[in-house]
Amino acid sequence: MASRERRPGPLVLRAASFARVHTYFALTAFLSALIVGCLLHYRKIVKNGVAGYPEEWFPSVSATIGDWYPERNIFQILIAINSGPRFVLVFMQYYLHRTAKSSVPGFVMLVGILRTLSCGGWVYITSNDDHDIHDVLMIAYIVLNIPWMFGSIICTPVQYTQARRRRRLMASAFFISIIPMIYFFIQHKVHRVPGAYTRYSFFEWGLILFDILFDSSAELDFTAADLKARTLLPGAPETENINHSTTEFVPIATTEPNSSQLPKEPENEKGTSVLEDKPRSASYGVMGFKRLRPIANFLSDVYLSFIFWSIFTSLTPTLFYFSVWELGIAGQELSLLSSLSPILLAITPFLEWCRSREGRTILHNLSFAGLYAYALTNPLHRLLVVSFANAVVSIGAAVDWFCVEEKAIAYQGILMGLGFLLSSLLKHANHANNPVWPIVDSRSGGFNKIGIMFAYMAVLNFYMRSEIPTASKANTRPQARSRGGYWLPGAISLGSLIFTLHHLLSDSSTLITWSWTGYPVQGPVPNLHGSLTHVAQALGLSLAALVAGSSNSDVFSHPLWFAYGSASAYVMYSYKDWLGYAGGLNFAVFLMSVTPVILARSASTGRVAVTCFLAWLVVCLFDLATVWTVAYAFVPGGVYLRERTDIVLIAQMACLALGFRWPAAHSGRPTLVLPKSLKSYVQHLLAILSVLSLLATLYRWPSIVPQPHRPGPRIVRAGIWTVHFGIDNEGRDSQRRMRDLIKDMELDVVGLLETDLHRVVFGNRDLTRIMAEELGYFVDIGPAPNQHTWGAVLLSKFPIINSTHHLLPSPDGELAPAIEAVLDMYGTEVTVVVAHNGQEETPLDRELQATELAHIMSKSYPQPVIFLGYVVTNPLAARPAPYDIMVTDGRVHDIDKDDWDRWCEYIFYRGLYRTAYARVSRSTITDTELQIGQFVVPRHGSGVTNDTEEARYLRAWKEELPVDHWFPLEYYLEHGGRRGHHYHVFNTPLYYKLPEGAEL
Repeated sequence: MASRERRPGPLVLRAASFARVHTYFALTAFLSALIVGCLLHYRKIVKNGVAGYPEEWFPSVSATIGDWYPERNIFQILIAINSGPRFVLVFMQYYLHRTAKSSVPGFVMLVGILRTLSCGGWVYITSNDDHDIHDVLMIAYIVLNIPWMFGSIICTPVQYTQARRRRRLMASAFFISIIPMIYFFIQHKVHRVPGAYTRYSFFEWGLILFDILFDSSAELDFTAADLKARTLLPGAPETENINHSTTEFVPIATTEPNSSQLPKEPENEKGTSVLEDKPRSASYGVMGFKRLRPIANFLSDVYLSFIFWSIFTSLTPTLFYFSVWELGIAGQELSLLSSLSPILLAITPFLEWCRSREGRTILHNLSFAGLYAYALTNPLHRLLVVSFANAVVSIGAAVDWFCVEEKAIAYQGILMGLGFLLSSLLKHANHANNPVWPIVDSRSGGFNKIGIMFAYMAVLNFYMRSEIPTASKANTRPQARSRGGYWLPGAISLGSLIFTLHHLLSDSSTLITWSWTGYPVQGPVPNLHGSLTHVAQALGLSLAALVAGSSNSDVFSHPLWFAYGSASAYVMYSYKDWLGYAGGLNFAVFLMSVTPVILARSASTGRVAVTCFLAWLVVCLFDLATVWTVAYAFVPGGVYLRERTDIVLIAQMACLALGFRWPAAHSGRPTLVLPKSLKSYVQHLLAILSVLSLLATLYRWPSIVPQPHRPGPRIVRAGIWTVHFGIDNEGRDSQRRMRDLIKDMELDVVGLLETDLHRVVFGNRDLTRIMAEELGYFVDIGPAPNQHTWGAVLLSKFPIINSTHHLLPSPDGELAPAIEAVLDMYGTEVTVVVAHNGQEETPLDRELQATELAHIMSKSYPQPVIFLGYVVTNPLAARPAPYDIMVTDGRVHDIDKDDWDRWCEYIFYRGLYRTAYARVSRSTITDTELQIGQFVVPRHGSGVTNDTEEARYLRAWKEELPVDHWFPLEYYLEHGGRRGHHYHVFNTPLYYKLPEGAEL
């Protein structure tokens, strides 16, 4: 009898072994790099840009794993080997936790994959290779740990107590460690404290350890479930029994059918792994694909809401270009009335067409003209197209909000808030410019083509849906109620809500500018704390979604909630710094939470045309009112709202109050219904948007430490520029063009005027974002928007010791802003004054303002002073003209008294040696040139030794001065200039010799 052939048995691997291997390799990789690095390059890896050994004595993770051979290579090899177990751990964890009724495990798996890829990014792209990308990927890894850790805890079955306990402990330690780590990082990066980086490194290594130990919890999961991987080798019998898991696993938050009723998971023929756990339904993959459809529909709706807000908010900055040039009513303001287009819905056939799938799709496509408007070069043509698009989106919004079944109103209110939050987030990430606005293009920070592409994808999704739940065939709400006039309060409250959202929350830093007081900083900073505004908005919208469908679905229409909102608005308006901003954050929560209920109350009347017409009319009136508080000198009737933002804010709250459920009110209580699945989508998206906002803040965190361009010879270059509200002659955002000229001229101190853009008419923008981030400046944005000036900004490479904001006397005209700042210039305190005086039409204002500025400059005599300002006067003009008042009473010198061809921009100085003066043409950026004064700060403790006029006017050729004093040669006309800029008036900078005996 022939011997029986021996067949190879199956290869069975315990899943816990993969988790154990991952833990060991990860620990070995980091510890080996740390040990080898300390043995071979200790002093090098503990040294940083602030200090070295002995102040810094423990290395950071980045320096240890990425700076030197061989520790860098050892680490990378071990991490590469560990990538396999890491991916297996992610997939096995998903396999163990997955259910047919929950999408959370799948989401956690996706996050785990992205987290692993970002880990590979910061491991193999070191800080030496590309510091910014390394930091961004490391921050992304930390941020992705939020959904990874919390999602893993949620998915861990309650019976796996050890795994849950370890995950909770390690996650808590991880996130708590981030707080002191950020604190010491700021101490190192911003305040440059020696030794702070060592303390930072302890917590950074702590994060690594806690992260590895958190992932090691998977071993406890797999062991408890007895999860195994079985591989059939060639020649093995395919019908061999499978030894299933000895531990029955019940997926969390779900109940599945009996396993005997489900088909067995098929065994693959050759070498394919079969995971041995409770069998799943064969249709699970198809069901999972189908569940993606409502998610795609939801995301498409959110993006279309974003398009609505983008087109709507783009109208005012597009039209105000003309008002700025006219300094008065230009006529183009009538384009505001394009928002009143919903009155056309009073035509019944047109209304029925708009409510149809085809009609709504066509409206969407027509509105995209507002996105294409960026390609037009003529500002008037652009305005006409944007006005048309605004009319279309207003009709579309009216249909979406009003022509729906009652059960869909809450969904529309949530979409309204989500689209608005997304538009604010993208502005925050894009230097305060909406990336699809027509005032930006690829040269000025626009992503117009990408935005258009996603818009068409969203419309295609809308058109191809099997049904459109938000567009009913008939309006089932009773019409009789509308005849009683109940539509009026709802319309007014809806208009006030739309305006208030646009006015205060369309940019994350607007609330911060309302509370700004200058240096030393005692409150939030616009480009660093704006994410808190988004978190507050997300919280308010999340609360609204949470109560929808419950018995208390209209709780946010209660008068007590309105009292909370009113108190928040009062604190926001009346207080400064963190307290004022806290009031603003609470007001943001309030506004977002009442969005669905106010929309529902106005939509419940059933009168689409007149309700939306009045709502948008209220928006237009508030738009004008907020302009009149500042531009009262240029508009009829402006005197009645002069500097009365308080009246406008009270009117906003009074109009909002009409949407609340007062005891004596005769309006009904609309029911807000939001399905559970939609609630889940909303909550997840709000969490993602909040995290993305925080990530955008970290990505945009200024990485350049401000420092002067020429510290050796103690040179200071100071410039003054009136920047025309950040809109160039072509009607586009100009901050990148401003950045380029300021960078080329290597300015250490810059005064920018006409910069308060945190208003509806300017698009709620911030001109300082890109310059602070990419050029490295300390920023003082001057008097706040609620102080009714056109704005002044100080950018400084030198530390700002303190600053004071002034509102100069203005009895006849507009309030004039001034910033008085004391800068630390090479150890010497120098006062810098940036100011914008009144217009030619108000001589009394100009005289009083010049007198006040002279007092500000003279009170610090004989300390050094630099004045950078807009002063409407002729050079050498006698009193009461501002020139003589400021020079004589302010005890300062003109930058060059022989320059007679000036009218509005002036540079004065005292206590410094002036070595150059330049006038640079504006190109098409603004209507005013850039003036630059170059000074040398005397040796610390010394003053100017010879301050006579003869000593100050020792004119020179540039060749007579060291090269450090030369302005860029490419801006000479004979060299063709650069980007349309060149030295003009004199066609060259003017240079001056230093007097003999100057103590430098």
